[in-house]
Amino acid sequence: MNSNSTIQHFYTIGISYKTADLATRGQFSLSNEQCIALLSEAKAKGIEEILINTTCNRTEIYAYAAHPYQIIKLLCDYSNGELNVFESLGYILKNEAAIHHIFRVGTGLESQILGDFEIIGQLKQGFYRSKKLGLVNGFSERLVNAVIQASKRIKTETKISTGATSVAFASVQYIIQNIEAISDKNILLFGTGKIGRNTCENLIKHTANDHIVLINRTHEKAKSVAGKFNVLVKEYGELPTEIRKADVMIVATGAQQPTVGKDIIHSDKPLLILDLSIPSNVHDNVKSLEHVTVVNLDTLSQITNKTLEERKKHLPHAEEILNEIEAEFLQWLHDRQYAPTLRALKAKLTAQQTAEINARKKKQELPEEARLVSEQMIQKITGQLANFLKENPTKASSALSIFQDVFQLDPSHHE
Repeated sequence: MNSNSTIQHFYTIGISYKTADLATRGQFSLSNEQCIALLSEAKAKGIEEILINTTCNRTEIYAYAAHPYQIIKLLCDYSNGELNVFESLGYILKNEAAIHHIFRVGTGLESQILGDFEIIGQLKQGFYRSKKLGLVNGFSERLVNAVIQASKRIKTETKISTGATSVAFASVQYIIQNIEAISDKNILLFGTGKIGRNTCENLIKHTANDHIVLINRTHEKAKSVAGKFNVLVKEYGELPTEIRKADVMIVATGAQQPTVGKDIIHSDKPLLILDLSIPSNVHDNVKSLEHVTVVNLDTLSQITNKTLEERKKHLPHAEEILNEIEAEFLQWLHDRQYAPTLRALKAKLTAQQTAEINARKKKQELPEEARLVSEQMIQKITGQLANFLKENPTKASSALSIFQDVFQLDPSHHE
């Protein structure tokens, strides 16, 4: 926990698909560069533990702070989101409620498509980013590890992720249901975002289509991705030409502003565009073209089927696992508050032991086993106190206060 003199609380602040539409979520989304800049300023302002989780469905920040406004301001400063919009559509959770929310998010129980386990990878990515910048301490490391453990157990012990249900799968289902003879159609993948790559892979699996073209701003990255699939790579400058040929276009560029506008669409034949980016990479003016249909992430995420209904049956078992591991974490967190006083007491007793042994040595009155016996006594005393605190949580605060007064302990030096 934060060691500043001001009382710190653990907060989750965020904005998600539950209250905000795709456009609004796009305003609060953060690129990797924006995340690093935000974290660096947080560190400069004295925030010691902070993680960012930014996905197509949510942008959340988890941090210790004196007040949640500190974190909300950082989010608004480094994204395109406005404070008044956050106040209207965002959420703030504190301490145990904030912890519970992270468990649910990290285990896919809060995902727009239930049981979508890609979120745990995104949480890990946020964790490693913060750790690299020195913004991870014992609390957040233990918390993220507990969430990872819960995610693994839910995935292996329940059937909540059984069946292919994801945004990428929904994309393919939408294309198959809305485009006749899809195996013979021309498909253009613009960008190498993860959802776009997964959609491309699913298309190849389910349609046997060999008319897929991949274009990316960085040609080398496009070639690297294309090596895994049977697709043709074209230069970025050929984008308008390839759009003219395409029957289906999948946009997954990951840019912070639109990359496809009606100015580069020069075709009168029907064109289905799937915008799989956040913020949206397809400009609103494309919707004015009569022959073009634009479908975004929110529309795709609403495509439910029997697989998703089946998953809901396994929710109670998943929540049991989550609650078990969360309870273990909260117990660890509860016991952790005693550690500084116990360490301070042990240090005080050890200092007294050393002083007494040194005094006896001078008088040559010290039996050989005296140090060993006294060390065992110190272990027993601190162990007995630790057990008392765990078994009597209602008396813990007053007991700690008494020990601090009697032994003149300063727990802050033993954090």
